[in-house]
Amino acid sequence: MTDVAEHDLTAEIARLRAELDAWKQRAAAAEAAADHDVLTPALNRRGFVAALQRTMAYCQRHGVPAVLLYLDMDGFKGVNDRLGHAAGDAALVAVARMLLGHLRESDAVGRLGGDEFALLMLNAGVDEGRAKARQLAEALKTEGFVWNGQQTPLGGSFGVRAWDGHTDPEIWLTEADAAMWVRKKGR
Repeated sequence: MTDVAEHDLTAEIARLRAELDAWKQRAAAAEAAADHDVLTPALNRRGFVAALQRTMAYCQRHGVPAVLLYLDMDGFKGVNDRLGHAAGDAALVAVARMLLGHLRESDAVGRLGGDEFALLMLNAGVDEGRAKARQLAEALKTEGFVWNGQQTPLGGSFGVRAWDGHTDPEIWLTEADAAMWVRKKGR
C-alpha cells in the first residue's frame, strides 16, 4: 500500500470514528430527552415509571423502604385563568425546581402530566413521607412563584403511599393518587 493510500485510509477511519462518536452522543441525548419533561426539570411519566421500577427492584433485593408522594396542585386552573398560560408554565417550572430543591439527590421527581407531580424517596417510610409532604405543602405556600415581579403562593394536595412489595409501578402510583384524592376531598 502506498503512503498516500495508507494516509487516505487512516483519515477515513478517523472521520468515521468521529461520525460514530457524534451519533452516539445524539443517541444518548435523545434517550435522556425521552425520560425528561419538556417543560420542567423533572422526569416525565416514562422516566418516573422507570425510576419506580428500579427502586422497587432495589427495595426487594435489599429490604429497604421507599415512599411515594403524589402531588396535585390546588387551584392551578385559577393561575392559568387569572395570569395566563405562560404564568401557568412558569408555576409548573417553579414547582418542579422547588420539589427537586427539597429532596435528596437519591430521590426522584416526575411530572406525570398537567399539574400532577410524583416524588419517590428511597430509604424512607410513610412517616418520613408524611413529614416531607407537610414540608413541601408549606413551601408551596411560602415560596410559590414569581410572575411579573409579584410573589404568588401555590397550593397542593399530597397523597403518601409506602412501598409494600409492589411489583407494578402503575398500581403504586394509583394507590398514591387515591390517597391524594382522599386528602383533597377531606379538606
